Amino acid sequence: MTQRLETPDKEAIALLPPFERLGLDRITLVNTAKQAQMAHDTLINSRAWGFDTESKPTFKVGEQSDGPHVLQLATAERAWVIQLHDPECRAVAADLLARGGIAKAGFGLGDDRKRIIQKLGVEPAGILELNTIFHARGYRKDMGVKGAVAVLFNQRFQKSKKAATSNWANPHLSEAQLVYAANDAYAAYVVWEALGI
Repeated sequence: MTQRLETPDKEAIALLPPFERLGLDRITLVNTAKQAQMAHDTLINSRAWGFDTESKPTFKVGEQSDGPHVLQLATAERAWVIQLHDPECRAVAADLLARGGIAKAGFGLGDDRKRIIQKLGVEPAGILELNTIFHARGYRKDMGVKGAVAVLFNQRFQKSKKAATSNWANPHLSEAQLVYAANDAYAAYVVWEALGI
């Protein structure tokens, strides 16, 4: 029988030292064809990426999101925040996500997958829902990035509620948005690496 392990609660996580996030010097904003091609050429040499998307939040009943508006991919060294309003950026994002042989690791990816199929017209290949790994290892509750960072590194992953609910469709992303988006993907990569999958 698998041992049932507990995920630390919010109060316990709040007491932990902070997780060291990527600074702006290790985050690349991608919103032109040239930048997208450079990101593509670097990323295809990795065997895994931390992966996440951001969509402009919807507030009205029945309002449909046309997201994702941003795709984030990360390696151990850097994160790329790819804005999807440019057709060339969308084409490169679709190519990267459809590419086999590269694990795309993240948390709560079911919704991301549906939106990617809808917006980019590709089925993402190699999606690795990190929650399933934690479940298989005996954790009862859904983990999420905060819980995973607490369990594996005994550190607190900070997420800004303000950045999370900001307008991701905005053509000009703020520094706070870049740091938020990049580190969601980066933390997923670091968790993937630590799990030794």
